[in-house]
Amino acid sequence: MRTIGLIGGMSWESSAEYYRIINKEVKNKLGGLHSAKCLLYSVDFDEIERFQAAGDWDQAGERLGNVAFALEKAGADFIVLCTNTMHKVTSHIEEKIQIPILHIADATANQIQKSTIQTVGLLGTSYTMEQDFYKSRIESRGIKVITPTKQERDMINKVIYEELCVGRIRPSSKKYYEEVMNRLVAHGAEGIILGCTEIGLLVQQEDSKVPLFDTTVIHALEAVYLALAHH
Repeated sequence: MRTIGLIGGMSWESSAEYYRIINKEVKNKLGGLHSAKCLLYSVDFDEIERFQAAGDWDQAGERLGNVAFALEKAGADFIVLCTNTMHKVTSHIEEKIQIPILHIADATANQIQKSTIQTVGLLGTSYTMEQDFYKSRIESRGIKVITPTKQERDMINKVIYEELCVGRIRPSSKKYYEEVMNRLVAHGAEGIILGCTEIGLLVQQEDSKVPLFDTTVIHALEAVYLALAHH
């Protein structure tokens, strides 16, 4: 079994889900008393969020690159960045390490391609919905990505940072997300990417008319697949 290097803390709420899903899936696959071989380095999200807000992606990449290097030195065989947004700095991280990064957008695109879906709606932080680093990775697989309006994106982002990242789950926010998803479906989305690792804490499949692609679950399961590939 390979050792998974998890970079967490962005937020710890979703990192806890990664840990739970990964260990549960290893137990499902191997049975008995098996659990995952993993190393978790949990960063202080306040520090990373300040880099985000300032647009200082170089500093953020430097910080996370050092974390990935520490995990590699400690024995990790590959890196799982437990966040969508910070995949913006994967190139910075890759410069610091010799081991691979399991990219969340690649894992998600692989899952979408197993279906007949060609157009997906994307929910996430403003950075993920508005910038190219994530969408282009999905679209390079021949999948069309559509996003909510600017006003909706701002509200989705606000809920992520002010509620979900601090463990607040509000029915009014859940209802708002459902309304946005319905509007995306009306504009042609055949599925919805939950492109922020906290969104799965708020909405689940039963809240949607179309398939949801929960990136936290997809990424965590792909990590297990990679860890057990030669088991």
